[in-house]
Amino acid sequence: MAGRFHHRPAPTRTTVRGGEVRVPAAVPRQSGAAPHSREWTPAGPLDLGLVLGPLRRGPADPTFRTSPDGSVWRASRTPAGPASLRVRVNAADRAVRADAWGPGAEWVLDRLPELLGDGDDPAAFTPRHRLLAESHRRRPGLRLTRTGLVLESLIPSILEQKVTTDEAYRAWRLLVRKYGEPAPGPAPDRMSVMPDARAWSLIPSWEWHRAGVDDKRAATILRAVRVARRMEEAAAMEPQQAQERLELIPGIGPWTSAETIQRSNGAPDAVTVGDVHLPGIVGYALAGDRDADDAAMLELLAPYAGQRHRAARLILLSGRTPPRRKPKMPRHDIGKL
Repeated sequence: MAGRFHHRPAPTRTTVRGGEVRVPAAVPRQSGAAPHSREWTPAGPLDLGLVLGPLRRGPADPTFRTSPDGSVWRASRTPAGPASLRVRVNAADRAVRADAWGPGAEWVLDRLPELLGDGDDPAAFTPRHRLLAESHRRRPGLRLTRTGLVLESLIPSILEQKVTTDEAYRAWRLLVRKYGEPAPGPAPDRMSVMPDARAWSLIPSWEWHRAGVDDKRAATILRAVRVARRMEEAAAMEPQQAQERLELIPGIGPWTSAETIQRSNGAPDAVTVGDVHLPGIVGYALAGDRDADDAAMLELLAPYAGQRHRAARLILLSGRTPPRRKPKMPRHDIGKL
């Protein structure tokens, strides 16, 4: 399909709210290893940083990197094995150019359009608030990614339960680097593929503690990886069914399942409930109510049924958030839990 690819040069940075990663403009790159490659031209505007940003778990995520040449790198564990994927914009014709290495290279290239939101339909979203209309207008390249991989989003989401994002990012970084494996091909230094299910199951208790992960979250991860195949099957399900499948695991509730399915299934309606900050942000943006709870948030998002996750993400990207008045969530000393 013919299409336009809009991208503006910008310094590398991460915006936590809304899952936005800015990447610089692409320049030609030479690599010594022979990759599997694919070119694809999207049908409409596409912003790599907006689409792939939610997959990044902090600026030092060993599975995600942006490069000065304008490339976005991902290291994934696919059903076919580990893979490194480099995606960038072809400066000559603005087509997407993707290169992949490792046993899972063909798997990730086959699913490149879905990863970049080709299965998403931004036109299905109708703004009903001025704030959302403006946020939507300013981001024509926003599409919802669909990775087709569940555990790579489920495990870091479990790590993020009831702790600060910095604590969760640190745990993910330490465990992936220690128990994963180096990303295939010429990936940037210290990029790693996350551990497979067996490796997760063999992590000793003291290493979970060393990474700052309490017994409850560690046990939830261990229960999930014991049925890894059943978890991965959820990627092919309808979003509601997929969430129900994940929530069969004790310790996985609506917050964790929504955060996972948003990424693995590209679910535009999987709004996150049970979040500490999101109800107040949505309430403040749409009704001036910084004390909104989940029920109030869902009522405000009701006009966007079918697109509630997209609406919430556009609110986050708008920057319209209430002034902070409560102290940040305290760091946890798991030795006292």
